[in-house]
Amino acid sequence: MWKERIIVEKKRAIYDADTWHVDDGVATDGSGRPPLKNPVRRSFSAEYKLSILAEYDRASETGEKGAILRREGLYSSLITDWRRQHRQGLLKAAVGRSDGGRGGPSRSEVVKLRADNERLKTKLAKAEAIIAVQGKVHALLEEISKSADTDES
Repeated sequence: MWKERIIVEKKRAIYDADTWHVDDGVATDGSGRPPLKNPVRRSFSAEYKLSILAEYDRASETGEKGAILRREGLYSSLITDWRRQHRQGLLKAAVGRSDGGRGGPSRSEVVKLRADNERLKTKLAKAEAIIAVQGKVHALLEEISKSADTDES
């Protein structure tokens, strides 16, 4: 009798609630653990995405693709997004990554950018020197023009 009463009270609490979300202290993934207060967004490396795509594409048995998704805790929409990224060339395995952390440029890219920076600094210095000379030539030509005008008068 008391069990039925508890069930009726729970149902009433659900239907009388302002929201359809009922926090019963149990995680929605069925693990029985309490839910995380601040869930952490997962991020996946390019290598992981490529390996999952390869495994997913190799799957031929019925239900094998679903099993991969369940095992990894992924949604099929992620596979679709990763395929699009791969087609667009945005998903490549990182080679020569620095230890600088997430998303940092590779060492070879840093070396290339530094060389470009030095080349552009040299080019800028030459352009500034040319502009300075042009300014002096302009001033000299104006003086010659003025002195020519005064000589003719």
